Amino acid sequence: MSLLDWIRGGTARDGADVNEIEVVRRITAALDQMDPDRARFLAAFAYLLGRVASADHAISDAETRAMERIVAEQGRLTPAQAVIVVQIAKTESLLFRGTEDFRVAQEFRQVATQDEKQALLRCLFAVSASDESVVVAEDNEIRRISMELRIPHADFIGARQQVREHLAVLKKTEPADG
Repeated sequence: MSLLDWIRGGTARDGADVNEIEVVRRITAALDQMDPDRARFLAAFAYLLGRVASADHAISDAETRAMERIVAEQGRLTPAQAVIVVQIAKTESLLFRGTEDFRVAQEFRQVATQDEKQALLRCLFAVSASDESVVVAEDNEIRRISMELRIPHADFIGARQQVREHLAVLKKTEPADG
């Protein structure tokens, strides 16, 4: 079962990989005290964070810690629950990159309020800037997500402005010796 199937409350397809079912069981157990709609919202939220963190094909320890902190705060989860949710979201984001990205964003767009979308946008930039460098791939991925969520461009620019000092494209580089 993909994360999107889980978000939508679906069931594993026939012949589903046993490891895949275990992933769903772990995330479900981590969120079993939560309202199912809130759990689906949080799963999509975490997936989108993982999508940005992995945009440069590497998720740093700083990005992981930022994701865990944000997921714990936004989901009102214990640190242990947040770790599980983030680890699963990171894995799912890497495994299903491209095939589920738009669909998960579309699902989030349908269930989130405008304020929640704005909060997600700020969190995406916070994760990206957690290692003190928002690389172009991450910046572009956040822009794609903001467009998929139909967040106005001015709001994207406003959130981006908050991490301006970490934008790699604006940092001065030293000339190479040679």
